[in-house]
Amino acid sequence: MFSKSDFSQSLETPKKFCTNSTKPSYLHKIGEQPLKYITIGQLLQDTADKFGERKAVISVHQNKFLTFSELLEKADKLAAAFKILNLEKNDRVGIWAPNLLEWYITMMACARAGLIGVYLNPVFEAPEIEYCINKTQIKVVVCGDKFKHHNYYETLLAIAPELQKCDPGKLESKKVPSLKTVIQINEDSPVYSSGTYNFHEILNLASSTEIANIQKMQLSISPDDGCSLHFTSGTTGQPKAALATHFKMVNNGFLIGKRMEFSAKRHTICMQAPLFHVFGTIVSIMTAVNHASTIVLPTDGYQPDKTLDALKNEKCTVIYGTPTMYFDLIETQERRKEVIFADIAFIGAASSSPYLLEQILKTLHIYKFHSAYGLTECTASVFQTVPTEFNGNSPTMVNYIQEHVEAKVINANGDMVPFGTSGELCVRCYSNMLGYWADEEKTNEILGKDGWLKTGDQFILEEDGSGKVVGRLKDMILRGGESIFPKEIEEVLITHPNILEVQVVGTPHQRLGEEVCACVRIKPQSNLTLQDVVTFCKGKFAYFKIPTRMEIFDDFPRTASGKVQKFKLIEMLTERNL
Repeated sequence: MFSKSDFSQSLETPKKFCTNSTKPSYLHKIGEQPLKYITIGQLLQDTADKFGERKAVISVHQNKFLTFSELLEKADKLAAAFKILNLEKNDRVGIWAPNLLEWYITMMACARAGLIGVYLNPVFEAPEIEYCINKTQIKVVVCGDKFKHHNYYETLLAIAPELQKCDPGKLESKKVPSLKTVIQINEDSPVYSSGTYNFHEILNLASSTEIANIQKMQLSISPDDGCSLHFTSGTTGQPKAALATHFKMVNNGFLIGKRMEFSAKRHTICMQAPLFHVFGTIVSIMTAVNHASTIVLPTDGYQPDKTLDALKNEKCTVIYGTPTMYFDLIETQERRKEVIFADIAFIGAASSSPYLLEQILKTLHIYKFHSAYGLTECTASVFQTVPTEFNGNSPTMVNYIQEHVEAKVINANGDMVPFGTSGELCVRCYSNMLGYWADEEKTNEILGKDGWLKTGDQFILEEDGSGKVVGRLKDMILRGGESIFPKEIEEVLITHPNILEVQVVGTPHQRLGEEVCACVRIKPQSNLTLQDVVTFCKGKFAYFKIPTRMEIFDDFPRTASGKVQKFKLIEMLTERNL
């Protein structure tokens, strides 16, 4: 079990920067053990050798599962097929599908073949997919069949109509010239879509010799090779693609699981969130492979009733999800009152209110809470909660610096501020991205030649290793000349007894430039007025930060990973003013 003292004793602060007892906010969390210098493919092989009969993934909605040995076998078959399709080292393969067992296989196959997986949002429409394909020069797309209102093949036809008349693997498209091959995951239909391969057909394409060659080539793949491209969440506009290496993904997954004490017990993880995001690839898949844990996919998308079925029937010990998913799951459990076995809740993508944590404790009987702070550009987590159990008080979650991470907080001039003072968080660590794909200018804006990555987050760092996000620099509100960070206001309002979720944004104001608007989701059968909000805020922060406008929402616009898209929220508020 970790404690706060474990962190303070192992943090290094350079004495040469310290003056007058005011210490600059620099920390270095030294690792307890060396990082792993292996590839994802080698890690999978090692796990399969040690725990081959253990289930790697259970896809409840597909009624299928794979052990780690079976996962490795199928990944090598697909990797060998990729080679037959003339894919060379570092070529890009897009994975565009909902939560399917084949998603996991494809990710591992790319790693075993020395290819770069490009993880695509399963609900992207034609213009978004066209952008992603062209941005990263994808050669092969492995896609689903149908998901919600999406028909993947018809969407591809909208940008590459030539697909309908070409032989599989021979696509020549004007709009997406790099794309040559489409592999579709479709078990139910005996009729293949024109111009595509069927996923399960292509698994049998390679000979035993060609599959053996994949096993032989593992030593020629370096842990420092790029292996994944995650597109940024798109909360502020056009997404960028962050390139990570095997080394970064392997070790971030290992350290996340270590902080959650996965080494002490083999867990079964109920994964509610989509796999394409770092929550899926790193926090879920890479943690599971490192710690020989099982991932359970209740359904291809997200359905609270299906999640509860999986928790009960598969005896899951860990739940992964966003705050919204937990609200829905709590409501479902209150109605059904099932016997479930989970004791750990990992909450990602957004801040959690004390009310939510209390409801998770009360209704789901969870007694260990985990969250992490990180970003796509850091391959996932750089701060994470320590494993503490509920002790009878209101449950809380505090993030502490991860192992092998340096952190500092700077002002607008680039100078370090003292501990406990807000500024921009910068991190330097093994997991920082190599850069944005084909975007040197944007890379240089965020990642310095000295290795420090600017997060864009207003942050407060403490000497004991704990850290707290104050807000996004880009979200700052300028009201009458005063700078206001929405996060500060949100953290107060989320404690209001009638508020479930809150987002604070700036909206245009003729005299002040911007006014502070509180967008809230409220508890059922409750009432909330702007005056209630004003009264609640008085005495908690300066008068100019108190919201002068309030809007009630049933839900907020979100990315597939659960993050609120504030720019879309502002657009909706603008429409309400028309």
